[in-house]
Amino acid sequence: MLGDAKILSAGSALIPFLKNSSPRIKFYAAEALGRIKEKTAIQPLIDMIKANNDEEIYLRHAGVLALTNIGVVEPIIALANNESKALRTAAVLVLRRMGNENIAKFLTDKDEYIVAEAARGINDDLSIVPALPSLAAVLNESRFTSEPLLRRAINAAMRVGGEKQLTDLIAFSKRTDVTDVLKAEALSTIGTWANPSFTDRVDGRYRGLIQRDPVMVKTKVQPLVATFLQDKNDETVISAIGLISNLNINEANSQLVALYNTSENVKVKTAIITALNQLHYPQMDGFIKTAMDDKNENVRTTALSLLNDSNTSTETLPAIVANIFEKGSIKEKQQILTVLGTLNIVKSEKILDNLIDQYKDNKLSKNLSLELQEAIESSKSENLKAKYAALKTNTTVFDEYLEALNGGNWIAGRNIFNYNSTAQCVRCHTAGRDGGTVGPALTHIASALTREQLLQALVDPSARLSPGYGSVSLVLKGGQEVNGVLAKETDTELTVNTSDAEPLVVEKSRIQKRENMPSSMPPMGMMLSKREIRDVVEYLTTLR
Repeated sequence: MLGDAKILSAGSALIPFLKNSSPRIKFYAAEALGRIKEKTAIQPLIDMIKANNDEEIYLRHAGVLALTNIGVVEPIIALANNESKALRTAAVLVLRRMGNENIAKFLTDKDEYIVAEAARGINDDLSIVPALPSLAAVLNESRFTSEPLLRRAINAAMRVGGEKQLTDLIAFSKRTDVTDVLKAEALSTIGTWANPSFTDRVDGRYRGLIQRDPVMVKTKVQPLVATFLQDKNDETVISAIGLISNLNINEANSQLVALYNTSENVKVKTAIITALNQLHYPQMDGFIKTAMDDKNENVRTTALSLLNDSNTSTETLPAIVANIFEKGSIKEKQQILTVLGTLNIVKSEKILDNLIDQYKDNKLSKNLSLELQEAIESSKSENLKAKYAALKTNTTVFDEYLEALNGGNWIAGRNIFNYNSTAQCVRCHTAGRDGGTVGPALTHIASALTREQLLQALVDPSARLSPGYGSVSLVLKGGQEVNGVLAKETDTELTVNTSDAEPLVVEKSRIQKRENMPSSMPPMGMMLSKREIRDVVEYLTTLR
């Protein structure tokens, strides 16, 4: 109360409480002294933090807040040479809260933990910009191994953006004592040096537009490309490929082709295909055809995705499509349909027309329904749209989403279920241990519902109620009305919890009219695309 009321004269009476035997009393005494900004309490607060020795973190926090509020920086800086790790840690936290650039003094601390805390203080949140060059210079020291520390040093080098920082970062990426993960991060950072992301590479905070001349970066990196591509770690090589692509180093094209021919790593090969396309490789047409014959499905699909009007002719396209539909996987067929929707209609119309016929005769895999629909819509051909529309009834919401019934990616669906901020499925449902209990548990839902019922539950949740999670209104033959929560439903009867003590069992043959009250779950068609709904359906079918 004394602190909140800013009773300045209470300082001398509060200071002795910093040595009280009760941690709670010490905590509130420190808070009060900070709020009245009692300067004579600086040393007693430091003594309290030292005596506590990080045994009670709340006490350290109270001391840090008090010293920050008092705002005298010199005694805090002086702690850089103190033997107590607890005091040096507290000093870093105080300087971080103050936004004081002298936090950089702690980057030379003998304890890597404290150096990492200083790095967090300098880089994260609003950052202490004047200290960023000192943090970037940490890359020149070989004694550090902490990934949180070195990631922030790499990021600081990029944010400062000078030639010295670039040189240091390149030297760091060449070191043999650096982990593969950090080497890959360094190479990725160099690749985006001229035009970094708007957001921070470490904490994601918005940093704004940065644009630099790429010539200096390219000049420094180009002689090292061969060395980077020969690295034994595939993730490092992939980062190097991205660097080459981002910096437009066309001189490495032949090396990339050679690496493609010798590599067995699928991710490396797909990265090379994408990079060569971005680099406008002169022999890209032939290279795509080579990649389309690769033994790996993902490599072939990546190559297919690069087909466009410039590298695909009206004469060669039918043979490519026919080969894919004869020998390709579902994933490849989905990809070629996506490509057809982007090509000039003169090239693709006849092919799409034939595929509509196959769809009409049930000769086209249901896994391709959505891609066919999207290709027709993207083609902007009124003839194709009319022909396809004539096959659709769309009398119900379920009919409208039939294309989302098959062909999804269950991994993508799992990610949507767990992490999509729009659908927020886990706020109401569980699929295993985690999730909410507002809606029914879905851990074994595929054992209870068919694929069609799962799709209907997503796009028209009020059509079918999960027992115990929805209200129903019945009019029975004879005029009796029943209202309550559906507790159980079988093929022949409903069990409804009403205001009566006992549940009411109603034979379906007695029901004249049934109305399900609107579900609290919103129709997912309002929140997710058809592709996303298809992926969620595919994921739900795995929950048995």
